[in-house]
Amino acid sequence: MNNNKTFAERCFHAISFEALAVILSAPVLSWLMGVSMAKAGMLTLIISLIAMVWNVIFNTFFDRLERRFKFIRTVKVRVMHAVAFELGLIAIVIPLAAWGLNMSLLDAFFLDIGLVLFFLPYTFLFNMGYDKIREIMLKKRLAA
Repeated sequence: MNNNKTFAERCFHAISFEALAVILSAPVLSWLMGVSMAKAGMLTLIISLIAMVWNVIFNTFFDRLERRFKFIRTVKVRVMHAVAFELGLIAIVIPLAAWGLNMSLLDAFFLDIGLVLFFLPYTFLFNMGYDKIREIMLKKRLAA
């Protein structure tokens, strides 16, 4: 499969990933944390914007590694991809969540564990689905 993505496609990937994540996670965060939907929505939106930038940077680097070492996007590679992505994001999200929800770094760490438990499978499933849809669309484009 052709993994050379344009900047526009990387942006589309990041925006679609984050938009669906905000839609799914803001109501749950509001309910679990007992904060208003506006506060939960604002926090998830800020985290989302940070994650979009990280997504583009991380996936550009990931694609370069893939080309250099010629590995295939197997389930094992996608699991490693999702774990590495989320670990990088954790370093940014914990201080932000602590500040945004007025909690300690330790409490934010535990909150982030919950977010990771959601986002790890979400990242994996979203990217597996994205890869399949992209492959189908590229095949159709080549056939036309």
